[in-house]
Amino acid sequence: MRQKLFFSERPEVIYAVGDVHGCLDLLHILQEKIVADAEREVGEKWIIMLGDYVDRGPKSSAVLEELITTQPDGIRRFCLAGNHEESMVDFIRNPHGDHRWLEFGGLETLRSYGIARLPEDNRQLRAAVQKAIPAHHISFAASLPSLIAVPGLCFVHAGLLNDVPLEQQEDKNLLWIRPSQQGAPSVANPFLTVHGHTPVRNVAMVHNRLNVDTGAFMTRRLSGVKIKRSGEITVMTSDR
Repeated sequence: MRQKLFFSERPEVIYAVGDVHGCLDLLHILQEKIVADAEREVGEKWIIMLGDYVDRGPKSSAVLEELITTQPDGIRRFCLAGNHEESMVDFIRNPHGDHRWLEFGGLETLRSYGIARLPEDNRQLRAAVQKAIPAHHISFAASLPSLIAVPGLCFVHAGLLNDVPLEQQEDKNLLWIRPSQQGAPSVANPFLTVHGHTPVRNVAMVHNRLNVDTGAFMTRRLSGVKIKRSGEITVMTSDR
């Protein structure tokens, strides 16, 4: 079970960033915009990364290294777990050639670590993975929280089950659920859920959810939102 983080106070500004999926260049562009914007704001500022840093795109290993080793000036950054990090960790713990991770982005991630062809023998595959993927990347992906909540806002990768207390939400839903499985809440939620996971053409508000994933690896547009304590929400993207 992954950690869930609950805060009794929220910062003046939170920037939430959608699924990066190995697109290091887009992450750099959007992050530079966020840092420049944050310089004009007073008070505490956070960046919350919504998961799925690896797979699909070409530079997954570099994205993880960026998130592990750098910190934007004057901003506190949190990183949530996505289903792709979950699948990557599962593969690393038990590498084999027919693992499902290899079918939805794992091969691209392994290439980013220099593994261009998979050894057919699972023992050789395990040895290659252990040699190529740094231990600090594995521990980072394994230790990522599945939920961050502040007054009025909840941040997760995929979504959550409506009408279930946040403390009781299961990681399988927080990392994997789709909007069609959630439906509308039976009562008005006292918070807005901000998530990624299911690509949409543009950042979209539906019911009590704000979806920030605009499919960066397909569209070449990484999106985020700026949420002020006042409730004002501004969309930010890597292309404008």
